[in-house]
Amino acid sequence: MPSEHKYESPGINEILVIKSRQINDEQRKKLEANAAELLSALGLDLNSPATVETPRRFVQALFDATEGYEGDPKLVKVFETECRGGPDCRLSQIIEGPIQFFSLCEHHALPFFGTAYVAYIAHEHIIGISKLTRLVRIFTKRFAVQERIGQQIADSLNRLLQPHGVAVLLEARHMCVEMRGPREVSPLTRTTFWRGEYDTNPFLRQEFLDACGKKG
Repeated sequence: MPSEHKYESPGINEILVIKSRQINDEQRKKLEANAAELLSALGLDLNSPATVETPRRFVQALFDATEGYEGDPKLVKVFETECRGGPDCRLSQIIEGPIQFFSLCEHHALPFFGTAYVAYIAHEHIIGISKLTRLVRIFTKRFAVQERIGQQIADSLNRLLQPHGVAVLLEARHMCVEMRGPREVSPLTRTTFWRGEYDTNPFLRQEFLDACGKKG
């Protein structure tokens, strides 16, 4: 039996270091031939003007959709916090969202998509607001599962900033549920992740959910 996969918190290198995924012409031709064989076996006629380039486009689309594996060096830049003491330094939240994302389920390679809300309570450092969106997309633009994405975002933000707390809310629709299996209509999966002050303070969690327009 295969061993059970254990989630491990990502290191900074996994976030920042660009991992080249360049493929040469020979590899690309092989991938496109494999895609053509698969699509043809599933019933797609590849001899029409509209579909003759589909294997090439299919391979490129998957490559584009999983660019999160390449990391993002722009996330390395952080700034000193603006807070200079007082209770607000442990209570004031920085919240970004909704951040739209699209990902591919690692179980079926089918899409799941939705929105993310990310918050943190700054300690000694802050990060540019746009970087929160970049952080979400690093982990969503991969083959993934929703639960792990939330853990990766929360733990990575912790490592980058050492804040007082981190909160992450993800809501998504999963095509592996809607297109196959139970074929539910528009089901929505919500996952939440709490670190630091959010883990121990229910009022902060509720304030975060209220700001996101969600019920606790």
